[in-house]
Amino acid sequence: MKRAVALLALAGAAACAGQAPDPPTTRQASAAELALGERIYRRCYACHALESGRSTPAGPTLRGIVGRPIAAEPGFNYSPPLRRFAEHNGRWSPMLLDRFLADPAATAPGNEMGFPGIDDASERRALIAWLESPRDGE
Repeated sequence: MKRAVALLALAGAAACAGQAPDPPTTRQASAAELALGERIYRRCYACHALESGRSTPAGPTLRGIVGRPIAAEPGFNYSPPLRRFAEHNGRWSPMLLDRFLADPAATAPGNEMGFPGIDDASERRALIAWLESPRDGE
């Protein structure tokens, strides 16, 4: 009995100590979080447009990225590693985007995106929430 109690206590302590921040999910974002997401997007706009159907030579549009099939934006020439990544992952979910934005090179090895990633989980969540939010005219 003492051993079972000790194991439960250890498991509870480990769970509390190792709690990770909640993964990003589709949810209602605050105005402050959306404003942060828009500021974080400034790291992306040199390579990624927001207008529908407007990819740049460096990257596809980010309009509608959340839920969109990976490597499927018409008119953009995706690298073979990103096309392989798409075959295994399907669509850009908030959780997959979070993982990719944290470390693009590790998430999709060999992809050509020259971006080191966003270390701060709250910044990634804010960016994803902002990308999910409707824009004027939507």
